[in-house]
Amino acid sequence: MVLKNNKMRFKKLAILFMASFGIGQLYAQSGAEGQQLNNNATLTDLIDYALRNKIELKQADIDKEIGEREIASALSGWLPQINATGNYIHNIQLPTAVIAGNTITMGQKNTSMLTFQADQSIISPQLFQASRAAKFVREQNNLNIESTRINTVVDVSKAYYDILTSEESINIINENIARLERQYTEANSRYEVGLVDKTDYKRAQISLNNARAQLKSANEIRNYKYDYLKMLLGMPTSRPLSLSFQNQDMEASILLDTTEVLNIANRVEFKQMQTLKDLQKLNTQFQRWNFLPRVGAYANYGLNYRNDKFGDLYRDNFPSSSVGLTLSMPIFTGTKRIQEIRKSELQEERLDWDLINLENRISTEYSAAMASYRANMTEWRNAKENMELSEEVYNTIKLQYDAGVKTYLELMTAETDLKTSQLNYLNALYAVLSSKLDIQKALGTVDITD
Repeated sequence: MVLKNNKMRFKKLAILFMASFGIGQLYAQSGAEGQQLNNNATLTDLIDYALRNKIELKQADIDKEIGEREIASALSGWLPQINATGNYIHNIQLPTAVIAGNTITMGQKNTSMLTFQADQSIISPQLFQASRAAKFVREQNNLNIESTRINTVVDVSKAYYDILTSEESINIINENIARLERQYTEANSRYEVGLVDKTDYKRAQISLNNARAQLKSANEIRNYKYDYLKMLLGMPTSRPLSLSFQNQDMEASILLDTTEVLNIANRVEFKQMQTLKDLQKLNTQFQRWNFLPRVGAYANYGLNYRNDKFGDLYRDNFPSSSVGLTLSMPIFTGTKRIQEIRKSELQEERLDWDLINLENRISTEYSAAMASYRANMTEWRNAKENMELSEEVYNTIKLQYDAGVKTYLELMTAETDLKTSQLNYLNALYAVLSSKLDIQKALGTVDITD
């Protein structure tokens, strides 16, 4: 049959798509960071490269490092704080004092002092909060990275299969052009020998022109899809990229367990919201800690110099030193502390409603993804059957046309139906894959292990 090889290719393509649904098996990463992407890159290679080079992930890693520096900066308050201060004073007029009815000049014209002081916090609400918040800040930064990695895996996978669909669509259009060129040649030959009028080869010319224009548009769209994939990978658009669409011997199935129960706790967005709640609870506790006194210890040592002559000022030193404790407690702050506690409690309550809203949104997202998957599966099965039927119809009408039984118009209609069914099959197959990825994302089961 004319389309026997074409049919076999579609079967292989279907196997490739179905096998590729084993997303969890694709993402085992290997190689050193910053590695170059090899020619004929597979989906595994693309995800590995993206997880190491995507700009958003590099930014998330930097944000995590910034968070660590912020934590270290906040906790540094528990360490002794050592400061040095110095001054020089020239008394234009010396102060006086009356002692036993006599006026006596006090002090000397030039004085200078250098003091070293060490302070150690013992009780500090700010430091209590910083100590407890450290783990939540780290968790929040890690969850931000996890969220970016999930989106990267899903986006790169979709972009890869979108390009695969475009490549196969271009192959279909090229095969369609080849058939139309043969049909145009045959129609023209029949017209020249007087078997038919010029209508047949004119129609063939119109169809051929349309197919060539469609090929040009498909090539332009494919170029954009490659640039979009490079953007997702964090790769310059000027760098060449070649992909491999060969089956990687992955054992998987197109079917999805639609009975799997949605566990909202698996979603990274839910974990992020819970972390925000923990931080807000800690802030409420901090506002209550503000009723505690601030207690600290200090020690200082001072170098004191004084002399009437500036040139002799630093010849003699009169040192001083002391140690002690400090205690401070705000007695009345105009109800500010009470208002801050109440505000923080209201913010906690608002986060509770945000969490409920998030749960509803995730449930709706999962329901939409599942409905889309089931509908796309139905469409895919229907498209597959239609493609097989259109191949049979085209082959039959082609034979009948060659025998002079069918008209050229009927042949063109069958050819158009064949091309349409092939493209519909590809689009339906991609839609099933895309919706399954959406379900995995909704369930929180996308594998992002590195």
